[in-house]
Amino acid sequence: MENRIDGRTGLLALFGTPVGHSGSPAMYNWCFRKHGLNLAYMAFDVNIDDMEQTMSTVRLWNLRGGNFTMPVKNIAATLCDEISPASRIIGACNVFVNRDGKIYGDVTDGVGFIKNLSVNGVEVKGKKMVVLGAGGAATAIQVQAALDGAAEVAIFNRDDEFFARAESTKEKLAKETPDVKVTVTHLEEADKLAAAINACDILVNATSVGMKPQDGISLVDKALLRKDLVVADTVYNPEKTQLILDAEEAGCAKAIGGKGMLLYQGAVNYELYTGLEMPVEEYQAWQAEQAK
Repeated sequence: MENRIDGRTGLLALFGTPVGHSGSPAMYNWCFRKHGLNLAYMAFDVNIDDMEQTMSTVRLWNLRGGNFTMPVKNIAATLCDEISPASRIIGACNVFVNRDGKIYGDVTDGVGFIKNLSVNGVEVKGKKMVVLGAGGAATAIQVQAALDGAAEVAIFNRDDEFFARAESTKEKLAKETPDVKVTVTHLEEADKLAAAINACDILVNATSVGMKPQDGISLVDKALLRKDLVVADTVYNPEKTQLILDAEEAGCAKAIGGKGMLLYQGAVNYELYTGLEMPVEEYQAWQAEQAK
């Protein structure tokens, strides 16, 4: 990569914390090289309080685009010059592009997640879903699932600052997708969580539980995992969270890790950055070769 860095190299970046584990720089830089683009992608560890200065730097340095991850997705939506309709509904954005000095924000978490389910043979239309979490990625998944025709979306979140966001999502979806049943329940209500999981088709962990330093932990009692249940996680590092390991051990119909979500979300982002189709299959082949 170093051989192609020069005075004209365009910079893209990931912002959030923690970002040291992110696979985005390796993925995008590989694809830039594949297409012969004079672009470079980096990662910067910033928190919510850093975001105003971060966005000023984005403009000052004329970054071409990039991504936002936890915990800055929501504040990022308020700091962009323009955001997509989906971002306005969700109140967050995870990708931005610089259009002649104006920062345009969008949200592709939900699209990437639903695509990852689809390539694994799972469709959300007409299905009952339980989604754990109410952060940026969780909200994007809830909204996209409703827009794509899920029958029910049951949101469970701890009694914290994100619970009100979940209730707001429910209200917005009642207007946008009135045929979709959306409920919001405290994650601490174990009996209600168990009942919802027993009645659902797809269980999704969209919290950070499972990611370091919470690796080896699952929010779901293994006894609730059954053979006809689809289990999916948004955490991609480690590749198999405790929830995914438990689902595999329980013989669930599908146990889908978050790596594919990152990949397909990345493909949408890549097209926003470059106008080109991301070489997904070639990148996957390269990854497999590197893993040998």
